[in-house]
Amino acid sequence: MLAWVYALILAIPLYYLIVSSLKNNVGIFTDPFGLPLDPVWTNFAEAWERAKLGQALLNSVFISVVAVALTLFLAIPAAYALARSEGRIARAITGTFSASFLIPPFAALIPTVILAINLGLFYTREFQMLFLPASALPLSILLLVQFMKTVPGELVEAAAIDGAGQWAILRRIFIPLAMPGIVSVTILQVLTFWNEYLFSLTITGTSPDIRTVQVALPTLVSDSTRFGVLAAGTVITLLPVYLAYSILQKRMQEALVAGALKG
Repeated sequence: MLAWVYALILAIPLYYLIVSSLKNNVGIFTDPFGLPLDPVWTNFAEAWERAKLGQALLNSVFISVVAVALTLFLAIPAAYALARSEGRIARAITGTFSASFLIPPFAALIPTVILAINLGLFYTREFQMLFLPASALPLSILLLVQFMKTVPGELVEAAAIDGAGQWAILRRIFIPLAMPGIVSVTILQVLTFWNEYLFSLTITGTSPDIRTVQVALPTLVSDSTRFGVLAAGTVITLLPVYLAYSILQKRMQEALVAGALKG
């Protein structure tokens, strides 16, 4: 029962956003939750053109895909090393990652801007693709460590006896068994990277050629904002991340089932 109530609470804002995207301002304010009697489909075309959402979507997809791939490429081996280590150094590194959560994101804004300028990458997508994985690594590694610690030691010992090296053990044992964790981290970081605004605005900038969707959307806001157009633009930007979430969630369910069958 509580699950259905929670689902309803989540569905109400989404419903309001969708119906608002098909109305004008009068319809939104006079009948906020009513179905549009005369849908204004041109809201989507206007939002697409005014905010140049086509290029912004491409930028966001490109940045998010590269950043997630780089995050996993670095986080998986690091988590594997920490999961198999029990010494003081491993505990100190894990503690350092945990301590990073105490630093508010905006505190790193000015040093990050200075670094981007010194590297000659200020107002570029390339720096954003390097910065996002760096900010995501602590949480990604800590989550993956917990999943990898559940891998039975007997499997690792058997593989080592058969002559498998560290990379082979990681590739053939740890990655398949930790796949639910890897997919979970991927989902989390896709949502985080896609919705990132502060650093995207500051580092990548507002140029239509390189800005992300989160920076492009506010261009639809003005003194005479047409809220139906703004809602339509928001719906457009939600579709790619919803599609990615659906695909990754299905992959996670398959990994969970495969892990249960192997167990």
